[in-house]
Amino acid sequence: MTGLERLSLNQKTTNTLTLPEAIELCVRQGLGSIGVWREPLAEIGVDRARRLLEGAGLRVSSLCRGGFLTSDDPEERRRALDDNLSAIRDAAAIGAPTLVMVVGGLPAGSKDLDGARDRMAEGIAALAPAAADHGVTLGLEPMHPIFAADRGVLSTLGQALELAEQFPADRVGVVVDSYHVWWDPELARQVNRAGERIVSFQVCDWVLPLAADTLLSRGMMGDGHIDFAAQWRLVEQAGYRGDIEVEIFNADVWASDPDEVVATMKRRYLDLVVSGR
Repeated sequence: MTGLERLSLNQKTTNTLTLPEAIELCVRQGLGSIGVWREPLAEIGVDRARRLLEGAGLRVSSLCRGGFLTSDDPEERRRALDDNLSAIRDAAAIGAPTLVMVVGGLPAGSKDLDGARDRMAEGIAALAPAAADHGVTLGLEPMHPIFAADRGVLSTLGQALELAEQFPADRVGVVVDSYHVWWDPELARQVNRAGERIVSFQVCDWVLPLAADTLLSRGMMGDGHIDFAAQWRLVEQAGYRGDIEVEIFNADVWASDPDEVVATMKRRYLDLVVSGR
């Protein structure tokens, strides 16, 4: 046993690689799991992707991403639902148990946060039966409040659970992403509340100063301010036994050699997440 059995490479951490290249990297680095993104998946198609993943013996920890369900335009909402149905089918086809849902921000020109949240909830309700039919769980990802306007009107794990608990746990769960939830004073209580609804645990660090594009402000574990061992203990105590994805949006990381990035990722995971040194 290497201690790396549950470590998963989210494709965004090595954003310059195609899906076949990312699969080869995982095999070369001794990882057993990968988090797949839809754009590189579409480049090669689900049939080829499934063959490559099966041939490599890799689990798919999640498919990123669905969501963006907050539009106030009926035609845009219809297109968003159709796109999410396609994502559910793709997740099932490659064996991803979870479709990560980045639920969407405010429509252009809107300040109606409550309305956006209501439309998002309606979208999740419309998609949940299809997810159940395909054996895929919708993973609601609460996002740090700095992204409420453009990406995620769910800002806390508690908010995500209020919605998820309206559905069976095998239809709608929650994603615990360290970057988005580390600041929450209610985190311990909400993780315990989430229990079996935790469908993904994603890790990366909160680094300062924030990048000009705040989306690219995620850092390698240990380069910032998050206590990963404490978060790992919380999700373990809540009963989560799934893969642990490293998902880093960072231009400097993306420009680095992917093998070096993953080698560092493995060391930091062992030292800071599961060992807590």
